[in-house]
This record gives sequence, structure tokens and C-alpha cells, in this order.
Amino acid sequence: MTVSLALALGLIYLYRANFTPVKESKLRAVNEDLKIDWNILNDELKEAYQLANELQFKDDKIYRVILDTEPIPATVREGGIGGHNKYQDLLEKDLEQSSMIVGTFQKLDRLRKKLNIQSKSYNEISGLIIEKEKMWSSRPAIQPINNKELTRLHTTFGKRFHPILKKWQEHDGLDFTAPTGTPVYATGDGLVTHSYRSSTYGNVLFVNHGYGYQTRYAHLTKYIVTRGESVKRGQVIGYVGSTGRSEAPHLHYEVLYNYKPINPINFFQRDLSNEEYEKLIEISKQETVPLD
Repeated sequence: MTVSLALALGLIYLYRANFTPVKESKLRAVNEDLKIDWNILNDELKEAYQLANELQFKDDKIYRVILDTEPIPATVREGGIGGHNKYQDLLEKDLEQSSMIVGTFQKLDRLRKKLNIQSKSYNEISGLIIEKEKMWSSRPAIQPINNKELTRLHTTFGKRFHPILKKWQEHDGLDFTAPTGTPVYATGDGLVTHSYRSSTYGNVLFVNHGYGYQTRYAHLTKYIVTRGESVKRGQVIGYVGSTGRSEAPHLHYEVLYNYKPINPINFFQRDLSNEEYEKLIEISKQETVPLD
């Protein structure tokens, strides 16, 4: 019996030393599969992180540049996600691959934060686009009459000799010659703030475009919009005339920024090619007899 017992114990020892139990073999196989899955997950996290970085680059270097707004500070984008204590419960389990597990959770948390910040950024950009579209639509950006042949521009912005008052003074706008009754267009979206008859400007319209911009249209034979009415860029608001202090039918057009006159010729690029715009600039340099 003693020999048999010794032989049995020897066989058990040899078996355990040279053969892995079935249950343990299965557990090891499962563990290896989990490691493979974990590595795949890490690779996918790495790809997702790269995509998030690409979104961040487009956000800061393209979208926000176009919209003329500051990028999100790096301190906000790369801020902390919590200390090591955040993963204390995992560390206390004394897992064999605890460092790898904690590292993966940290990557996941950083990715989650990146995407959360990016989502908020896109919401902000969406609001900025709506506001910019409104501003771009409102900003004076076309010629106030049809001037495709570029022959209508007569008197330009700056000091000139007044034909009626017989003295030099500032000319705060541009004069466009055109037959009486030629349509006059609003050069941007806005609100009519004044529509009245003046002894100097004749029938005159003021349009407030917001964002500091206003436009004035003077010497009209008549206007067809009234105070408090909203207008759109390209909408007919009146017709060329020679009312008020005027030598001949024409439109006197002004652009004001924060109530100060600025040269309207700087706002015509929208409906002109580069060549046409350069030609209009050359025309504006020519000396002409003022009309008002």
C-alpha cells in the first residue's frame, strides 16, 4: 500500500509538472484571446485619437481662421482628466496587467474629453456661421445701380469743387450717372431708418445694415420703401432722379461705418471680377465735373 501510494503521488506530481489541467488551459486560452482583443482595442483607440486630432486641426486652423475667431487654447484642449486615484479601484484588484488596463482607460478618458470639447466647439462654430452669414448678407457689397459696363461712375470719394456752392469741400460718397427712373438697389440687407425729402439731397433714403454699417441713397426721383421697412440686398428701393441740390440725374451713394463716411468703392468686389474692379479703380482716378 505504501509503495502504491508513493507511486500514485509520484504520478500526480509528474502529471502536474508536465501537463496543464484542462480548466487552467481554457483559462489561459481565454486570457490570450483577451490580450489580443485588448491590443485591437488599443489600436482602434489610437486611430480614433488621430481622427480627433485631425478634427481639432481643421477646427483651429481652417474653420476658425475663416470665421476670424480665436482657436481653443491648448490648456483647455489638453487639460487634466483626473489623477491616478481615479483608477484606484482597478489598482487595488492587483491585476496582472493593471498598468496596461489603467493606461487604456486613460487613453479612453482623454479621447472622451477631446470629443466633448470638439462637440462644444462645433456648436459654437455653427452659431458663428449663422451670425457671419447674417453679417455678410448685411454688409454693403454691390453697386447700387446696374453698372456692368462700368460707365456709370462719375464723381468719386474725397475733396472736390462743388458745382453749385462754388467752393472746395468733401464729397462723402460716389455719384453714378443714369437716366431718371433707373432702378436703385439696396447694397445689403438692412432696415430703412429714414425716408424723406431734403433741400440738399432731395429724396433720400438711409438703410441701417447693422454691425456699424449704414448706406445713403440721394437725389432719387422717388423711393418705394419707407421707414421701418426691411430690405434685402439687390432689392429695388427707389429710382434715380435729380431732386435737391443736383446738376443732372444721378445717384449719390454713401457708405458709413460707425456714422463716419468711408469710400464705397471698397465694397464692390462681390459683383465684380478682379479685372473689373481694377478698371473701376482706374476710372475713379479720373477728374470729372461734379454733379452735386
